[in-house]
Amino acid sequence: MEPQSAFSLIEWHEILDSTNNEAKREFPRLDNLSIVAALEQTAGRGRGTHTWVSKPGENLTFSIILKLPAAFLAAGEAVRIMHLCSVSLCKFLEKEGVEPRIKWPNDIWVEDSKIAGILIENTFSEGYLVSSVIGVGLNLNQKEFDPLLPNPSSLGLITSKYYELSATLDDFYKIFCRLYSELGSESGRARLELEFSKRMFVLEKPVQDRLGKAIEDFEAAK
Repeated sequence: MEPQSAFSLIEWHEILDSTNNEAKREFPRLDNLSIVAALEQTAGRGRGTHTWVSKPGENLTFSIILKLPAAFLAAGEAVRIMHLCSVSLCKFLEKEGVEPRIKWPNDIWVEDSKIAGILIENTFSEGYLVSSVIGVGLNLNQKEFDPLLPNPSSLGLITSKYYELSATLDDFYKIFCRLYSELGSESGRARLELEFSKRMFVLEKPVQDRLGKAIEDFEAAK
């Protein structure tokens, strides 16, 4: 049975190949700030050629659709979408009592473990960003992970709590929509950038190289 959201713009599915794929397929009928969520993905995607692995029904896998007004963000300002989503995730996690960090460019970590990933697919026209499909994977209740994965964790492992998927996505959605309004002004965008910068870190190259090799080995072993 699919979860039910308190928000009409959030659509839940039992199973999809990828929420980003579904969001793009259904893009013409979906409104700005719509969310496509799935209990299970059969072909979840990460950055580049990587996949996103998640046990069915245990975590949040969803995509947010943004349809931006004309001349809203210049193409060179597209990083603002990453600021928006990353800071929204961090503020949600901080509300749950943890201290997340943003690993450039698209991961959310708690201590030394990855808890969430972001995949953004943008569309541009005449020098402006016109739309974004923002894929998010947030580990909530999963306790056991493939041992080849280099550093996964979940919110439930960290807090020893269980999180109901639909209610948790609703909570995140409220934060995201509130921060989305910040994109509409120069001062708001500056605030988002500051919030992003305060939480952002970059791994030292040897550590990043080892992590990248571990991810490549995981992908090759599947």
